[in-house]
Amino acid sequence: MNRMKRLLRHLQNTSATGRRLFPEPTLKAIEAAIAAGEKMHRAEIRVVVEPALDTGHVWRGTTARERARELFVEYRIWDTEENCGILVYVNLADRKVEIIADRGVTKVLGKHEWQAICQTMTRGFSQGDFHGSTLAALEQLNGLLQDRFPADGRAGRELSNRPLIL
Repeated sequence: MNRMKRLLRHLQNTSATGRRLFPEPTLKAIEAAIAAGEKMHRAEIRVVVEPALDTGHVWRGTTARERARELFVEYRIWDTEENCGILVYVNLADRKVEIIADRGVTKVLGKHEWQAICQTMTRGFSQGDFHGSTLAALEQLNGLLQDRFPADGRAGRELSNRPLIL
């Protein structure tokens, strides 16, 4: 029965849901926050919002973490010069946020720090604040990266800063 409930949740969420919860002004604010942060640190951040999984993923029981890993590979977030790509993945139907980081970043940031950032987002999302909580989480992330992975003047913009809604 859990699988059926999950399937119904995913069928009810569409790309229109993603656009409603992450309208153009929010996408522009996220893009600006990523760009500003990347001036302070060497990491590359990509935000991907997926309103719902396709029925095949739901039926197979694909978790948000597994899907985030797939997208990390698919969008080549791992393919940065310093192995410093970070995916912030939002699954709206499952109400989950996952962060997948390449090995260059995981050497300096731990699991509890990723979880705190995810909690900032999910707590805000539960109150309907998708704009503010996403920006607050990016501010947290940028601050941690600035402290532990600071810019060294040679940073290149390897990944798009524009959030992607699937």
